[in-house]
Amino acid sequence: MKRIFKLGLLVTLNLLLITSLHSQQKQIQFLSGTDATHTVQWDFFCTAGRNSGEWKKIQVPSCWEQQGFGNYNYGRDYKTNGKNFRFYDEKGMYKYQFNVPAAWKGKNINIVFDGSMTDTEVKINGKSAGEIHRGSFYRFKYDISSLLNYDKPNTLEVTVSKMSSDASVNNAERLADYWVFGGIFRPVFLEATPKQFIDYVGIDAKADGKFGMKVLMKNISATSILTADILDSKGNVVKTILGKALRGDSITILEAKLDNVKQWTSETPNLYSVRVTLLAGKEKYQVVEKFGFRTIEVRHGMGIYINGVQVKMKGANRHCWWPETARSLSNEQQLMDALIIKEMNMNAVRCSHYPPDKYFLQLCDSLGIYVIDELAGWQKAYSTKAGTPLVKEMVTRDLNHPSIIFWSNGNEGGHNKELVDDYAQYDFSNRTVIHAHHRPGNAINGIDCNHYEDYYSTEKILNDSLIYMPTEMLHAQDDGGAGAAMQDFWNLHWKSQKSGGVFIWALVDESVVRTDLNNMLDANGLNANDGILGPHREKEGSYYALREIFSPIQLKLPAQLPATFNGSIELDNRFHFTNTKQCSFYWALVDFSKPFDRFDGYIVKQKGTITSPDIAATKQGTLQLQLPADYKNYDALVIVARDQFGKEIYKWTSEIKTKQVQLSGFVTATNEAATIKETDTVYAITGGDVTVVLDKKSGNLVTTKNTSNDYVLSFNNGPVLVKGTATVASSKAYKEGNDVVVEFTYTGDLKTVKWKMNASGWTTMEYEYAVQGDLPFTGISFNYPENYVLGARWLGKGPSRQWKNRMAGTPVNVWQNVYNNTHTGYSPVVYPEFKGYYGDVTWMELSTVEGKLYIASPDNGLFVRLFDFYALSAAAKPHPEIPVGNISFLDCIPPIGTKLATGLTTNTRVYGPMSELNHVSGSKKRTLYFYFGLPKTTDSKENYSRPAIDNVF
Repeated sequence: MKRIFKLGLLVTLNLLLITSLHSQQKQIQFLSGTDATHTVQWDFFCTAGRNSGEWKKIQVPSCWEQQGFGNYNYGRDYKTNGKNFRFYDEKGMYKYQFNVPAAWKGKNINIVFDGSMTDTEVKINGKSAGEIHRGSFYRFKYDISSLLNYDKPNTLEVTVSKMSSDASVNNAERLADYWVFGGIFRPVFLEATPKQFIDYVGIDAKADGKFGMKVLMKNISATSILTADILDSKGNVVKTILGKALRGDSITILEAKLDNVKQWTSETPNLYSVRVTLLAGKEKYQVVEKFGFRTIEVRHGMGIYINGVQVKMKGANRHCWWPETARSLSNEQQLMDALIIKEMNMNAVRCSHYPPDKYFLQLCDSLGIYVIDELAGWQKAYSTKAGTPLVKEMVTRDLNHPSIIFWSNGNEGGHNKELVDDYAQYDFSNRTVIHAHHRPGNAINGIDCNHYEDYYSTEKILNDSLIYMPTEMLHAQDDGGAGAAMQDFWNLHWKSQKSGGVFIWALVDESVVRTDLNNMLDANGLNANDGILGPHREKEGSYYALREIFSPIQLKLPAQLPATFNGSIELDNRFHFTNTKQCSFYWALVDFSKPFDRFDGYIVKQKGTITSPDIAATKQGTLQLQLPADYKNYDALVIVARDQFGKEIYKWTSEIKTKQVQLSGFVTATNEAATIKETDTVYAITGGDVTVVLDKKSGNLVTTKNTSNDYVLSFNNGPVLVKGTATVASSKAYKEGNDVVVEFTYTGDLKTVKWKMNASGWTTMEYEYAVQGDLPFTGISFNYPENYVLGARWLGKGPSRQWKNRMAGTPVNVWQNVYNNTHTGYSPVVYPEFKGYYGDVTWMELSTVEGKLYIASPDNGLFVRLFDFYALSAAAKPHPEIPVGNISFLDCIPPIGTKLATGLTTNTRVYGPMSELNHVSGSKKRTLYFYFGLPKTTDSKENYSRPAIDNVF
């Protein structure tokens, strides 16, 4: 029977009676460890594969493959082997002895499994605890009160079958595009309650302070009193609600209205607690649940609203994953994931493709992350018979988390529509059910979640009748997708009324440490390397891009501060609830480290605070700086924004000095005379210790030599146009003051190249070319043996390489990177990658086995390309086109696509304006400076030692 009570229906005397009695809560005894780091050893027998056929020991919780048992299976393996699943159907048999307290006799005692893959049969003291549980990712329990010994040890026996006896469970969970495992991978524990107890509560707390709670009870044998104390974050009781339950009642609903509640959102994750007490006779039993006051609305044709404000999700898809322990995680790893999501300025996560660990949801509650909680179903659905109990298990475990905004009823066609109505049976707040899909016709409840649309089809969907919230997009395999093209996509979604936001596939590369292959990292070819982050949460290039793109504070700070700068910067407040006056802003004037300094980055020379402007959420305004009069004497301006909790939102950099000024003292000139020697085939120009030899016929650099250490630097065979034609028409050598000049003129697209040698040894190359058309890149290239290179240090954009459609997240600074030949998403995992495109370079130092090579430019917008690399692997070609040569100096670079783009990276234009090829016309002039060796500077050595750095930021 269900009863509804509102505040004040019972007398205060009953409340006094309740508070005078000693209360008890559910008692917990862990049989396993509490997480992947804190485990307990059980006896174990594996029926097939490694270490099978004899009893051994295993840590619980764990995936047994990571403990050295059985065989590794990727979900696609099952498809390639037809329906012969028996090959994979290992079983794991567990045994464990335990005692229970004598004081538990007479109580209700359950054994609880938080997650076991896949079919799980449980016996206590040789007797069955109940029906076999089918389904991996759900909390299930058995009442074992009548099976226990209280005066001697108990024997727990668990048989876990890797494959389910229910075909629909295999279809939903196992035949999937991810690694599949076996074992008890989440904790196992006992819970003890009195005979009359509260099973669980369902909370519905609205933003306006309306509070409703369904209390589900068991075994109520006489009239009992219920009280609910609502506590704020400091533990103060802010409201008390009274009710009662009559004999046989199983449900009581308590209701109240609170004033001035602090609302829960991703920006204000305010949590309350409710302490529910059941007084049944002389027994007093309590349940405590955390919750938040918030209202979720899906306004059809308009958007998703939290507390009356339209909200757009900025999220990623997350599997429960760690390379060494697979789906069994530690609390520290789960906290790491939650913090990284927040660091990327995301506000949401989709728990794909199954419910996560309970602890992760608690972190989302407390940190402020919107959650899609998903029933498993990877392109195939559970049957109604198999799925019905699993919906109940998922919802009853998770229903009170304020972070959960939607229930997802499966993924990409794995939707059993007969289960949709089941969610509301258990969710007292009646959240909306969605379908995470990539097939037409699966939209539900006014929300279309279609996957992997391109930019232009996205435009069409956002102009249609439904809310559009792609629950997978911009597939982040290798270095493609994720941050690439996201700036265009996010601006499109941000400006659209009908956007519900976006979820990128996926958060991490899911490489597993193969215990059968000398602990190598295995991503199953190109199947599982889909992350914004590496397997151990290494930060790939897209991490940095997304952090800037998703920043809720958007500053229009130019790359080069204009000479007429008046301190005013346009600001777009993309918070949903936060006024910028709640944030804090800081400025710093900095000098970049110099080429010979022994450190990277910048030195803070002056700093100050900025008055926070009063700009409402989702509105625009200006940030007004008051800089000192001498601000132009410094290299750059840095601005930092922090949120109301003091967390850094983002840091922007704008250069103040021109590149020509920043190069003074490094690129030097002397008043002595350079020299030239000419033969029938070459020009040899010499300044100081450096000699550069140029071929008359091709116009190319042949060789360089530095006599100070008597080495030849193998930098040669350029300049060669990366796009276009060039044939030497004529050449000449002449004096220009004390410098010597060799000038080549060309027919074709390269017009002129002028080499100038100064007696300091610095060599200037001025060139002009004119190409036109839609081109991936333009500029010139040289050759240098890649295997000679040790590392690079540069003043320019970094730390990660850039693409035309992924320039965000790469501020100008002094960066350093040791040579590596890694491929994004593959072992060995080293970030940032050495090879690639680096933008807005002022100077670069290449360290080689032959010595140093210095490159500099006084012009803006120089890209330096380092060597050959594949950014996106695929079964089909072409791979991304790479310029000729292997060190290039470019004026534009190509975009990158995703593995799901039609034509791979040849058709990146479908991802929006920034993903189109470069529309090139007209001529381009540029100046480069080279030094082959270790140059002398006009500054003293002391000027290049590291001063004390003020780490204000």
